[in-house]
Amino acid sequence: MVTDHRQVIKRFYRLYAIKDVAATLDLFDPQVEMHPAENFIYATGKPYVGREEIRSSIFTRVDQDWDGFTATVEEILGAGEVVIARGRYGGTFKATGTSISAEFVHVFRFKDGKIAMWQSYTDTAQFKEAVGGQRAGAAQ
Repeated sequence: MVTDHRQVIKRFYRLYAIKDVAATLDLFDPQVEMHPAENFIYATGKPYVGREEIRSSIFTRVDQDWDGFTATVEEILGAGEVVIARGRYGGTFKATGTSISAEFVHVFRFKDGKIAMWQSYTDTAQFKEAVGGQRAGAAQ
């Protein structure tokens, strides 16, 4: 029988919405890989590996840099080991006061009931415009 992991992804977005980062991270496999979109302001050219690296390199930085940052899911598709979510990021970059409303697509792969891989695609141009054309933290 194939497990329907869409409920895990719904929970992921609900927990992130209330900023329960610890519970959000518990949905991940210990060696989860997070692949940010190419040219994303927090991308380094390699995946973030492990829960703590995702916490410090993505979740903590987003909370420090943005007011009212949201990831609102509009559609969740898939079954088995692959789930795809489509939605919008929103928020205002604190340093510039510039807001975004950027579409995203997230692809999740599961292993033993946990998120083992998270690939993000988004409108990176909106993020770069919001931070003034630089990587987040570059001007600090």
